[in-house]
Amino acid sequence: MLLENIFPPIPSELIMPLAGFNAARGGTPPWLAILAGGVGSTLGAWFWYVIGVAYGPARMRRVVVRYGRWLTLTPNELTSAEGWFARHGGAAVFFGRFLPTIRTLISVPAGLAQMPVGRFLLFTAIGSFIWTGGLAIAGYALENGYEAVSHLIDPLSTAIVLGFVALYVWRVIRWRPDA
Repeated sequence: MLLENIFPPIPSELIMPLAGFNAARGGTPPWLAILAGGVGSTLGAWFWYVIGVAYGPARMRRVVVRYGRWLTLTPNELTSAEGWFARHGGAAVFFGRFLPTIRTLISVPAGLAQMPVGRFLLFTAIGSFIWTGGLAIAGYALENGYEAVSHLIDPLSTAIVLGFVALYVWRVIRWRPDA
């Protein structure tokens, strides 16, 4: 799960149900699979948070000015996003843990916004443990039906990622610099 958060193409939707399946077959105890998944997910998110903190908001603003089209972001939108994140950052970090790709990317704006590390880790850990625990429990409960879980979740994850890619392409095409 640590690697899943650092390299988003590795899907937690397959890793954690497999850990639950393994636990049901007498491998790792279920509590240990959930603990390892939650801790790994939290540490992977913290990696990206530290990158956001180190990069800093001033440097990000310069990048947006220079590469706004490819980021699909204008300086005014960045200012709006900073305000939105200041108001809703905790919820964004928590709920972001349940969405493919977002679960990794949400850590960067949290770091850029200088969200207090304790608050970031709290919302991240709670969301990560709920997500990884739910997936592991599903794999454990379905044991012999593990393949059914992966066949149901994988297309949904793919559709979400494709939706984000389509949205990105649309925003690049329709991008207009601030007036």
